Parts: sequence; structure tokens; C-alpha cells
Amino acid sequence: MGAAPASGVETTGESATSRIAPGVEYRQFDMPTDHGMARVHLLDVDLSDPDTGVGLLYPGAVGARSVVSALADGAGAVGGINGDFFNISETQHPGVEATGAPVGPAIARGRALKGAVPNGQRFGPAMPPGVTTEAVLGVGFDNRARLDSLRLDGEVRIGKTRLPLRGLNQYALPVGSVGAFTSDWGRTSRVRSTCGTDTNRGAPCSTDTHEVTVRGGRVVESAGTPGSGPVASGSTVLVGREAGAQELRKLSVGDRVHVRHGLVAAQSRVPFRFALGGFPVLRGGIPLPGLDSVTPAVRTAAGIFDNGKRLLLLSLDGAPEFRTGLTIAEVAQTLRGLGARDGFSLDGGGSSTLVSSATLVARAPGAESVTVRNHPSGGAERPVANGIGVFSRG
Repeated sequence: MGAAPASGVETTGESATSRIAPGVEYRQFDMPTDHGMARVHLLDVDLSDPDTGVGLLYPGAVGARSVVSALADGAGAVGGINGDFFNISETQHPGVEATGAPVGPAIARGRALKGAVPNGQRFGPAMPPGVTTEAVLGVGFDNRARLDSLRLDGEVRIGKTRLPLRGLNQYALPVGSVGAFTSDWGRTSRVRSTCGTDTNRGAPCSTDTHEVTVRGGRVVESAGTPGSGPVASGSTVLVGREAGAQELRKLSVGDRVHVRHGLVAAQSRVPFRFALGGFPVLRGGIPLPGLDSVTPAVRTAAGIFDNGKRLLLLSLDGAPEFRTGLTIAEVAQTLRGLGARDGFSLDGGGSSTLVSSATLVARAPGAESVTVRNHPSGGAERPVANGIGVFSRG
């Protein structure tokens, strides 16, 4: 692992490097840009080290948020950054609760937590042409990082009728569809899943909705509107809108229903142990076409090196003197300058947070918590939907 930025990135001023744990290094440097000075914070993770790995940080429920430092400490991580964009507000739907749920797919410890919302329902900056909300950064059971996309594959079987399942623990369902909510969703209201359309996040909520609760392969409850509160372990709540609602309305308590779902990778042959959403900015060492080169901001991103054996987690500093940040195009160029072959953009702005073990004091007895290494642009950590945790058995 290199102790300094690659020669492809111009730096100035002071830089710092420190060892967090075996296979994990923290680095900081300043970088001049056309908009001003940017301060870059990095966690350099050697995935070829058998004692080092990364995983999904999340607050125990898809429809919930927490700050990265609490997520990292709760999971026993030595470092981490914030992850996917998420459903942060509902100003266009008065009275509807913002779920806090992420946009893209998520996998934790090999288990599918959620699918991707429709493209028109996402939060965050514009994606490059041809990229969808199914895009993920993940690490397989071979402990190698890769970019891919994850498609929801599922169905609801009612007798001889088979309905495609178009959602799994998502804050937005496609128009006319049926989606499933499991105990992974949490207590948050499911009403938001029937608001907006596939192309317009702010469109009104559907007035044609229905939900049924399935337990032990049979319908045990039925309601005309989506509810809230926890979904019991072993139960599945099916929510339908428009045509999907009309199909669910045909069911009665006691009817047999079988629900199947999973996430299918477009390219990866090795199953993902961990994955989360965002969007690619760099593939094969080449920035994707159509990246925003106009709007600078505080950003969070990840770069993949050495055929997936090394992962670089990047977060910009949000202190006033560095707050101009980078454009998405500059993020891609920075990752390429550092030597990455593939790069992935994560949530930014007030969400941009990098935490790591307090290395300068961590080797003192009893230093077990993480400290925030960058300055979040909002002045304090923002609760987020998920993140990437760095773990070391060393």
C-alpha cells in the first residue's frame, strides 16, 4: 500500500499518513482545483489481507438512519464512510413520512436487504447516461471489490396466477406493481412506496392501493392502504398500487400465497457478500461520458485497484475553506490519478463523512471508538441510510 498519493494527483501543503490496522491505512492531502483547495481524506484497504474486509453499515433497518460514527462503533468497524443516496425529505407529499431508505440495492452478509427504486424516484445528482439505480459497488465472497448492477428477481404466486414482484423494501414502487416488505424494513410507514411515478418523484400518491400480510404461506391480514409498524419475522407485507392493488384486492384471509425474491447480478459470478447503491464514474481507467463537470460539492466516492484486491474510500472535507469541493467529473479524474481502474460515487454534501479508529490515540489502552476525520459540510454528522465499514481482525 502506497503511503502517498499517486503522481497523477497534484497535491500541495501538508499531508498525513497513518496506519489504522493491518491492511488499513488513513491518508490526507490537499489538492488545488479550479474552484479552490480541496482536502481529501482516504481509507486505503488491502482486501488481499485475510484479516481485513469491508461490509455494509446500516442501522438494523432499511427504513432508518444513523450517523456513520455510531454505525461503525456499533458494528466494531475500524473505519468507514457514508454510502448510498437516500429518501431524505418529502416536501412534495405533505403528511407523508420520509423513510430514510436508500435508493439502490443493498446486500449485507450475503443477504439481500432491498431492491432499487425506479430511476425517476431517486435522490442525488444526475447519473451518467445509461446508468440505472440498480448500479452497485460490492465485495464478493472472494473478498474482491467490483462494480455491477443488481436486478430484483421475484414473484408472487397465487394458485396458478404468477405476479412479478417489482419491489423489495423500497420507498418507491413502480406504477401498477406489487412490492414486498419484510422485517428488514423496520417500523417506518409504507405509504411512501405508493407515491410518485416511475419518471416523477414528486407526482401525487396513488389513490388505488392495497396491502396484504402473508404468514406461513397464507394471507392473515388485508387493508386498503399501506400501514406502518414493524413487520413480524417470518411475515411478508405485500403492497400494491393501481393494477397491483387490484390483484391483491382479490385475496381473502386464508388464501395461499407464495412469495419469492432475490437480487441477481448482471456480471458477477461470485455472489456478493456486501453491496450498496450509488453510480459508477470510472470504468477500466476511463471516466464515464456525461459526468457533471460544472457543479462542485463535497463528495464521497470509492475506487477499486489491483483487480479488486484493494479498495480506496474517499471523502472530501467540508470545512469552510475546502467546501467548494469537486465536480463529479473531477472525482473520476482524482480516482484515476490515484491509480483506480473503477470508481463509484456515493452520497455527498452534508452526508460526506469519513471515520476511522483514532489512530493517533488508538494504540493507547481503551481507545475503542472511532473519530470523524473530515469536517462534515453541515457542521455535524448527518444521519444516513447506510455506509461502508472497514473491519480488521488484526
